[in-house]
Amino acid sequence: MMLKRSFAPVVDEHTRVLVLGSLPGEASLAQGQYYAHRQNRFWHLIGDVIGEPLPGMEYEARLQALVDHRVGLWDVIAKAKREGSLDSRIRDHATNDLAALVAALPNLAAVAFNGGTAARIGMQALGESRVSLDLVKLPSSSPAYAAVPYVEKLRAWEALRKWLVV
Repeated sequence: MMLKRSFAPVVDEHTRVLVLGSLPGEASLAQGQYYAHRQNRFWHLIGDVIGEPLPGMEYEARLQALVDHRVGLWDVIAKAKREGSLDSRIRDHATNDLAALVAALPNLAAVAFNGGTAARIGMQALGESRVSLDLVKLPSSSPAYAAVPYVEKLRAWEALRKWLVV
């Protein structure tokens, strides 16, 4: 089983909402990009939340649009063994230092978890730092979580807007 590693966080000092996934999947790792799988709805969902056509943009422009809208991006798992892309296959994981990142973001108001695995692992990794933050569990944008229609996922993701409108 191969060791997989997460990417660097995409944040700046103005970040108000930090969206945390679990660990990049195979397509993302191969391309070196967050949410690179064509059927993952992340870029559609967050684009609809911030009012930007993210799926049609180049990757670097997507990341810049997130930062411009005060949205940060990272994963709860720093490294783990996993065959394929399913969260259920994650073994022997080590978490990213979420508490340190949160402490370094002075304007952070909310942490959103993209899916159940991210929420379960992320809540533990945040520890005491989660006390002062709003925590939001979102339905996964993953194609493996297709039982929930896009419109229902979007309704949940739209909750992030209340922290982004300043």
